[in-house]
Amino acid sequence: MTTILIADDHDVVRRGLRMLLEMRPQWRVVAEACDGKGAITGAFRFKPDVAIIDYGLPRLNGIEAARQIRHHLPDTEILIFTMHNSDDILLHALEAGARGFLLKSDADDYVIAAVQALSQHKPFFTGKVSEALIAAFLAASTARTSALTMRENSVVQLIAEGRTCKEAADLLGVSAKTVEAARASALRKLNLKTTADLIRYAVRNKLVDG
Repeated sequence: MTTILIADDHDVVRRGLRMLLEMRPQWRVVAEACDGKGAITGAFRFKPDVAIIDYGLPRLNGIEAARQIRHHLPDTEILIFTMHNSDDILLHALEAGARGFLLKSDADDYVIAAVQALSQHKPFFTGKVSEALIAAFLAASTARTSALTMRENSVVQLIAEGRTCKEAADLLGVSAKTVEAARASALRKLNLKTTADLIRYAVRNKLVDG
């Protein structure tokens, strides 16, 4: 039996994925979540073989949820599910430990194959992404200074959602000092001045809904 968690903030997407996946007799969706914190809680409780996680989750984006799940549950494979074909998202997904990356526009054609591969602990990527490209992304990651780190992205998202420094720290499982340092680093890297600037950046870059 292959057990699966689905995390997406749209009910219709979760229902559609559940129906599609449970057509396979040996697959069972054991948990659903509508935000990043719920994805982590569900994963810790049910320990699924595969977690399908939307990148654009509220209350912790899909990358941060994937990072925490993989840290505590290394046998759970992560499929990042996104509508954005972005090199930065791919890079952050790989750094978080995800071994699958699927565009929502490709879901009908590839989600079964993706879950099948990940259930066997094999990577799955579609489109332009190949194993050679993945290796190149990882090798170049330390040289990339323009993009924010996973932690900085998570902090910017939470700030844009209206979270206080303490609330963000609690959600991320870090100290308030770490959150403030990440906020300051993001401002510096992006050449921004204020929290309002960060919120506008988050909206433009799809970290939160506009």
